[in-house]
Amino acid sequence: MPLRTDTSVRRLTRLALLTAVALCIHLLEGQLPPIFPVPGAKPGLANVVTLYTMFTIGPGDTLLVLLSRILLGSVFSGRATTLFYSLAGGLLCFAVTCLLRRLLPLRQLWVAGILGGICHNIGQLAVAIAITRTPALVVYLPWLLLCGMGTGLFTGLCARFFVKKLPGKYKTW
Repeated sequence: MPLRTDTSVRRLTRLALLTAVALCIHLLEGQLPPIFPVPGAKPGLANVVTLYTMFTIGPGDTLLVLLSRILLGSVFSGRATTLFYSLAGGLLCFAVTCLLRRLLPLRQLWVAGILGGICHNIGQLAVAIAITRTPALVVYLPWLLLCGMGTGLFTGLCARFFVKKLPGKYKTW
């Protein structure tokens, strides 16, 4: 069996650290009282790590960090029912952000945050409608879009700050 190279150990360590940071933020955010009047709406601060990873390392590793955070967050928080909502929102957000990564310059990273936040909420709402078989839940869509735009702007600006300030050779700009 071949020995692991130094770069693969560094990569694994970096991904584990990013996952741990995202997971801690996710779990801490779950302890906060509701900030928005819309049921289930949260700031999504762990998405700062997802955006940072997407725009500095790349889509493949971002998917690993995202899925690890979603699965572990569901287990550690004791709310297994949120797994489907988080997966739907996270994967839709991932797909859109992956596309935008190729189109946006660094100074417009906040746009990826906004569109990712909107897509995340749309994915979660679609799952809620499918699980509850209640199409009337679509009434929450305007509020979720507003929340997604606001929180997405914040996470996008934070991610842009970290991409510019943290050292690393993985930058795509």
